[in-house]
This record gives sequence, structure tokens and C-alpha cells, in this order.
Amino acid sequence: MDYETIRYEVEDRVLTITLNRPEHLNTFSWEMNQEFRAAIARADEDDDVRVVIVTGAGRAFSAGADLSSGAGTFDYRGRSASIDEHRDRGGMMSLAIFEAKKPYIAAINGPAVGVGITVTLPMDIRMASENARIGFVFTRRGIVPEAASTWFLPRIVGISQAAEWTMSGRLFPASEALAGGLVRSLHPPDQLLPAARELAREIAENTSAVSVAMTRQMLWKMLTADHPIEAHRIDSKAIYWLGQQADAREGVEAFKEKRAPRFPMKASADMPPFYPWWPPRS
Repeated sequence: MDYETIRYEVEDRVLTITLNRPEHLNTFSWEMNQEFRAAIARADEDDDVRVVIVTGAGRAFSAGADLSSGAGTFDYRGRSASIDEHRDRGGMMSLAIFEAKKPYIAAINGPAVGVGITVTLPMDIRMASENARIGFVFTRRGIVPEAASTWFLPRIVGISQAAEWTMSGRLFPASEALAGGLVRSLHPPDQLLPAARELAREIAENTSAVSVAMTRQMLWKMLTADHPIEAHRIDSKAIYWLGQQADAREGVEAFKEKRAPRFPMKASADMPPFYPWWPPRS
């Protein structure tokens, strides 16, 4: 598949999706939104992809929404049938990542503002360049946080920090993002992608694709569980089923033989019969 606004590159079972509108600071146009969501779906069914890294071309990660249409950028009359039927495009990207089987690493190489930062929240790990600047700028544009970020952000950094960043809408440096728990680590600009790839390879080379997919969704879905019994039920079922499968046998044998594992199961075809166990949402 050819892309105009992103790059899709697979090497050593690691996919790097690069937001590729550097002349516009990788702002999200309608086309980029569509291509990014298509890439998420493609990666989920591609067994040559074990981990996904998302980064930006040029000096920015993403400066947010494309505002080239002017003051009416966020006026959706005529573009959506009704207020009740309208669905935020940033949220559609976030929900696609949230439901994915593959782990996602955000390599935030420069400014990440608006949807340029909220789209990273359903990713599992965020790493940043020391030069990155971040802003949840929505209140300064007369709108509200989108991309389901009011669900994700407090769960990542806590309600007080989320409230300060989103209500003030101010830009803040990467060091503050690290201190607030938004990013996992900071790196010199030329070392960010190598560090992200090293972490991605750690997952790709040593783990079962099915185990990672299950673990990812168990972690995310249990964020809203009312009681640990819900986690106990699903992990009991998963251990019971996975324990009978080839990957469990290979994992034990590789450990005993002191060699790298060669897991045969594929996330595209070999998920448990009870996956997904959560009800569909719309």
C-alpha cells in the first residue's frame, strides 16, 4: 500500500510509522488520519510486525490538527450528520490503538501538541527527545481535549497533573513530562530512535506474540474493573488455555535449554477462542 502522509517501514519485526508532513510540522490532515488508521489495522494483521514505533519526520512529532482551513476548522456542521452522530477523528485513532494486539511505542522527537500528544496516550510506552515540547492546548483554542484523552491522561499521570496541563493549555518541556510520568525516558535527539528500537527488539525477540497481545489488553481493560476478581477470572482463563498451547511448551523448553525462544503462534490467527472477552462498543 502506498501512503502520502506517513511512512510504513518494517525491519527486524519492528514497524516504524513515521508521520510524514514535515513541511507542516506533521499536523494531522484528514488524509493523514485515514492513512494512520489504515496502518494500525494493517499492522494488527501483519505477523511480521511484533512492535510498532510511531515518530515524526523532521523537527516535530506533530503540531496537532491541521488548522489551514482557518477559524472554521472545528465547525463540523455539514461534515457530520448531527451532533449525536459526529465522531471525533482523533478519538477514532486512539480507539484503534487501544484495541490493537501489538504494543506501541511513541518516540516523541520534537513538539507534540494537541492531537499530536493525545494520540500517543493509548500507546503503551512514550519516550521523548530532550528537545520535545508538549501541550494539551485545547482550552487555548476554545475547544476541549479530544481523542478520548480525558479517559487516558488521568490514568497515566493522575487527575491533578492532568487537570493542570489540560486546563492551562500551556506548553511544557520534556523534563516536565518525565517528572509528571507522561514519558518513560528522555534521550538526546540522535539517540531517541535507536533507544526505541532497542526496547522494541527486546519485546520482538524474546516474547510470544499471543502472550503480548493478551497481556496488553488485560492491562488496559482492567483499568476500569470494579474488583480484582475480574482480573482473576480472565487471567485464570488465559493461563488455562495458553498453558495447553505450543508457545507455552516452547517457552519452558527454551528456558531449560538456555536458548532464545522460537514461538510458533501468531497473533493474527491463534488468539484464544474467548478473545476479545469485552463487549463491543460504538
